[in-house]
Amino acid sequence: MMKQRLYMISLDAFGTKDLEYARTLPTFNYLLNRSALVEKVETVYPSLTYMAHTSIVTGVYPNKHGITNNTYTQPKRQSPDWHWYAKDIKVPTLFDVAHKAGYKTASFLWPVTGRSKAINYNLTEIFANRPWQSQTLISLWSSSPKFILDLDRKFGKMRNGINQPELDHFLTAGIVDTIKTKNPDLMAIHLVDLDSTRHHYGVDTQESKAAIRRMDEHLSQIVTAMKEQGIFEETVLALFGDHYQLDTHTVVRLNQLFKTKGWLKETKDGMIQEWDVLAKGADGSCYIYTKPGVDLAEVKHSLAQYPEQIETIYTQEEAGHLGADDNCSFLVEAKKGYYFINDSNGPFLEEIKDNEETTFHKGTHGYSPQKENYETTLFISGPGINSNARIPSARLIDEGPTFLHAMGLTFPQSVDGEVLKGLFN
Repeated sequence: MMKQRLYMISLDAFGTKDLEYARTLPTFNYLLNRSALVEKVETVYPSLTYMAHTSIVTGVYPNKHGITNNTYTQPKRQSPDWHWYAKDIKVPTLFDVAHKAGYKTASFLWPVTGRSKAINYNLTEIFANRPWQSQTLISLWSSSPKFILDLDRKFGKMRNGINQPELDHFLTAGIVDTIKTKNPDLMAIHLVDLDSTRHHYGVDTQESKAAIRRMDEHLSQIVTAMKEQGIFEETVLALFGDHYQLDTHTVVRLNQLFKTKGWLKETKDGMIQEWDVLAKGADGSCYIYTKPGVDLAEVKHSLAQYPEQIETIYTQEEAGHLGADDNCSFLVEAKKGYYFINDSNGPFLEEIKDNEETTFHKGTHGYSPQKENYETTLFISGPGINSNARIPSARLIDEGPTFLHAMGLTFPQSVDGEVLKGLFN
């Protein structure tokens, strides 16, 4: 079969509300003018990066693909491990389908792709999470070793560990080089600078605008490389966000509440040792897990005492219907301005100081897709796409089936999403 080249570029934390500013920038404006647009895309719940990206490439909700949080539930660890590895995904991905069809695939920081057998050139998103690990070795272990050694040799001086914006500069240099030297049929790109910036400074700030300008420059370099290789016009190019962010002013420690109730015990250094009721934060929302024998009515009553901070308390069944982890006892949604953290050692509520030193997020995600002005977006161009098409709304889970359709492929299993046929000629 004829392979239809597809490049997917994820603009982490880019929302519908960013389109207006993006149109004032040269590359965004150029791409938007030649693209079909889905103005508002509903993300998944909780709206975290790893869950969202896995829903994009599987076409199913988190409780079906298995990535229901960014991190594992490891309450005894100060820094829980993330779902870095592809083996955690329970269903076939877009990468698996393309690989089986003979496509040459490349991935740059796409979440949950570590040690993927379906990606030929893989730079995994991962960080050293144990005192004895080095960033270099853990990257080599999880990625395509020769590929990333070559990238590091050529462009490693651009990096500053995993810090932004240097990481996206390094990434873009590697992407341009890969376009020119490897010419992959499928490329998955994850640009993270905007998300990091919004966490650090807040959502609608001068710093965030600067991050979108840097994003425009990265897109310019990628488009230029594609044109120089003579592949731009014949490539389906999809750009999209995974979630948006909202500004925050206060963190909530539900585990501190559970400690006062006697449902949770700490070690001397403040780490969680044992628990009957546990809060596992997802930033704007939070899972509540309970051991057998716990009175759920009592837990729900204790949560209901905080209507200023908690907007909604979903039952296990309701969480499952929303596509979230149906192993939880409850899923709670924060009111705007609040977000949840895991530790039990600190005040129940802590105001986020407006200074550079704070480690708390001034903007974050994880909230319900139903939150007002919280949508992300999708624009797509290339062979078979109707550049005049405008669809007012769709869901993140529709993107994977749509991308495969653009390539002439389909998922082998039934999925929750559907092909957005209105985008095609």
